[in-house]
Amino acid sequence: MASDGPAGPVVVTGGAGAIGAWLVRRLLDDGHTCRVVDNLSSGRTAHFGDHEHHPKLSVTVADLRELAAVAPAFTGASAVWHLAANPDIRRGTEDPTLDFDHGTKATYHALEAARRADVPRFLISSSSVVYGFPTKFPTPEEYGPLLPESLYGASKLASEAMVSAYAHCYGMKNHILRFANIIGPGMTHGVIFDFFAKLAKDPTRLEVLGDGHQAKSYLRVEDCVDGMLVGAGHADAPVNVYNLGNFDRISVAEIAQKVVEAHGGTARIEYTGGDRGWVGDVPRQWLAIDRIRGLGWRPKLSSAEAVVRTVHELARAARPS
Repeated sequence: MASDGPAGPVVVTGGAGAIGAWLVRRLLDDGHTCRVVDNLSSGRTAHFGDHEHHPKLSVTVADLRELAAVAPAFTGASAVWHLAANPDIRRGTEDPTLDFDHGTKATYHALEAARRADVPRFLISSSSVVYGFPTKFPTPEEYGPLLPESLYGASKLASEAMVSAYAHCYGMKNHILRFANIIGPGMTHGVIFDFFAKLAKDPTRLEVLGDGHQAKSYLRVEDCVDGMLVGAGHADAPVNVYNLGNFDRISVAEIAQKVVEAHGGTARIEYTGGDRGWVGDVPRQWLAIDRIRGLGWRPKLSSAEAVVRTVHELARAARPS
């Protein structure tokens, strides 16, 4: 695992986000000193919960698009967990600069800040979308060619390439962690969040983009962070690539039904049609997780169980107090 060791604390970019904050809490509980770098555009310090005022936690509110603003946080660090990115894939299609600025450029600046500070390890959260629309399921890490279908996916793939180059050029030990759909507390986007937002506006109907047959793996944030830490504990190569997903998939139609039931069961479900929810959407995703399982990790909850738990959490949060 990325530890303080003699070299210093751990930097977590995007550390106030839903996944980042969960990772930060785990690192703090394990005794690490954490320096969070976050512009708080979608992250919240409230995500740290009881750890918000932890003596080993510091937060730099800065934007990774400005290298000079974030560089001081990297001084003396032992590792960087780079999670900062545009969290909403669809928004990138509407604004093509979004994923370049907050993805590709931000990753370059994080890598460069780490290089200048002689940080020996760099770990990045990537995504299943780098595979594009694969023809093999479950999709293993060695699948190719990698032909992403969204600008978000293109940005993640470009970031992976830079992580690889920095490892080989500058002697870092780097990790690329490709996530399935991560869900849990604090989420601000994604199909489950969107469904509840739609029902809040009109409780009589739920519009579902596409035909509902889209099927993907879903992983609870707790399981995701467990897998991240397991993967981080193994650095046999300059670049170490791991998928983090689940054993199964669940369809959008099934998720919609579970949300409607949790919301009271009266809304009618209406599909817009087509096999994709939006331009750049990958309708079917299922990552092979044999490589990370070989290190001793496996998800505690299936995709369906992860969805049910998250649906119930959002349903409770949506009820009037």
